[in-house]
Amino acid sequence: MSQSLDIAVIGATGTVGETLVQILEEREFPVGTLHLLASGESAGASVPFKGRNLRVRDVAEFDFSQVQLAFFAAGEAVTRSFAARATAAGCSLIDLSGALDPADAPSLVPEANPQSLSALTAPYRLTSPSASAVALACVLAPLGDLLKPQRLSVMASLAVSSRGREAVTELARQTAELLNARPLEPRFFDRQIAFNVLAQAGAPDAEGHISLERRLAGEIKQLLGVPGLRVSATCALAPVFFGDSLAVSVVAEQPVDLEQVRERLATAPGVELVEEEGDYPTAVGDAVGQDSVYVGRVRGGLDDPSELNLWIASDNARKGAALNAVQSAELLIKHYLSKILT
Repeated sequence: MSQSLDIAVIGATGTVGETLVQILEEREFPVGTLHLLASGESAGASVPFKGRNLRVRDVAEFDFSQVQLAFFAAGEAVTRSFAARATAAGCSLIDLSGALDPADAPSLVPEANPQSLSALTAPYRLTSPSASAVALACVLAPLGDLLKPQRLSVMASLAVSSRGREAVTELARQTAELLNARPLEPRFFDRQIAFNVLAQAGAPDAEGHISLERRLAGEIKQLLGVPGLRVSATCALAPVFFGDSLAVSVVAEQPVDLEQVRERLATAPGVELVEEEGDYPTAVGDAVGQDSVYVGRVRGGLDDPSELNLWIASDNARKGAALNAVQSAELLIKHYLSKILT
């Protein structure tokens, strides 16, 4: 496509926002003018793009009619405050926070459900789903007709970067204090995260579930096109800076053919199958900084032939957030935005 787009990135100073800007450059996305936006406290900072340092401006003062596409990577509150303004200005948007109604802004993982774009009208609104949902969809979508999944159980060990830059700083600080035998005083988290695992990655609701667990369940049903899928999700925080690790169990409609599963995963787009004897993928050793979702430990159930168990590792900030958003934008441009720009 020769036509370029003027683009806004909201949350440009955050971990995901900076990664998103980097990926726009790496993939030679057809950017005309790039507008970097953030909250008032971050305005004035700069982010590198194509050999220049671009100044970050206050999103509250931005006129969205200047751009054709906006990436919202600054959290639910910011999306709720400014998404309607962007749409009213005729700007299409991709939200990474999960703040929008799924009926209005469907979740998209290009490797899993590109057909979801067909029902949209301009200006287009899409959700780039949670990092765990992106990883799951990349792995499970190629197996859909093979498994006809009935139930999905996920234990997601999330990197602290899923909670933002402050969480990364807190893990580093706590680790340094403990290694230097200094007293530990938790600040960002309510307890020690260094050398520990926290059983919930957020505040629970009245039924004991955190919002991310509910979001993950809803997104994976939509991404796989199985609204009746029964999902159990637990999201914990691990003392890891970047890279999520997921233990996954799927109950299929009939006994699972493991050889066919491996064949599908070996050729699935965006997926790397790690199946050498005794080997398995890890977040730090394989996934961090990479564009693929890594899967291994492919095995059946201990006593249920219809059960499939998997281990998944993925870079939550890159593949799970920024890259999926950019890939979604590329798909949007290819099929839709190019029509209104010519």
